[in-house]
Amino acid sequence: MDARLQRRVQRYGWDLAAVDYEPLWGPQLAEAQAQLLDQAALQPGETVLDIACGTGIVSFAAARAVGENGQVIGIDLSGQMIDAAQRQAAQNSHQHLRFARMDAEALDLADASVDVVLCALGLMYVPDPARALAEMRRVLRPGGRIVIAVWGERKHCGWASLFSIVDAEVSSEVCPLFFHLGQGEALARLCQAASFDVTKQHRLHTTLDYADGDAACDAAFIGGPVALAWSRFDAATRARTRASYLASISTWQHASGYRVPGEFVILSANVSSSVAQA
Repeated sequence: MDARLQRRVQRYGWDLAAVDYEPLWGPQLAEAQAQLLDQAALQPGETVLDIACGTGIVSFAAARAVGENGQVIGIDLSGQMIDAAQRQAAQNSHQHLRFARMDAEALDLADASVDVVLCALGLMYVPDPARALAEMRRVLRPGGRIVIAVWGERKHCGWASLFSIVDAEVSSEVCPLFFHLGQGEALARLCQAASFDVTKQHRLHTTLDYADGDAACDAAFIGGPVALAWSRFDAATRARTRASYLASISTWQHASGYRVPGEFVILSANVSSSVAQA
């Protein structure tokens, strides 16, 4: 897919998902986000950039960790996600937390201006992850660090059939390389190529728990990257794709609910010592 078109699909798809994102995906992603923050080991007074912040779940946790003397900047390609995060920040009077709509591949931030970059489940949506990592490297101060979480391997994510089901209806290519960074050491190699020293990488195996088929389908079609395609489906197409998706995850049905396997890769890295010394 053309990079510009891919950005538009992601932007407007996540705009449509903004209202439903936290109730549909908050519980499913909580463990991965918690482990990402634990690996980040944020310190009071640090400046943190949260890339692909969505509605700000990780950003708000980071703001609590760095305290009033620190600063957190949350960015996302989706304006609706940023609006939701800004409303919540205003309600909670977070003076050291701000949000902005921004492209991860072209950060509107000064060189060497942040201590830590976080990216919780956003890098696999970026058309050019290497470019995004180069931008992270540019804005980090000497000694800075990144912590990134992506989805793992396709074979370990029971919901992966979703993309082929949608593509069969609209040839959307919503995420043509969605699982690429979760394969083997792909993420680590990409970070090393961007002049980062990888300090830790591990895989988190979990389950995505849904009370019933409606909840599983809502998360899949309304709260994710296929939301734009779903918004254009007529009633018959929606019924057909929902039935296909439920059939694809039937192996993990428990009574009326579903426990669908998932995998995340969580990686920590520092600015390469050789680059930092230069």
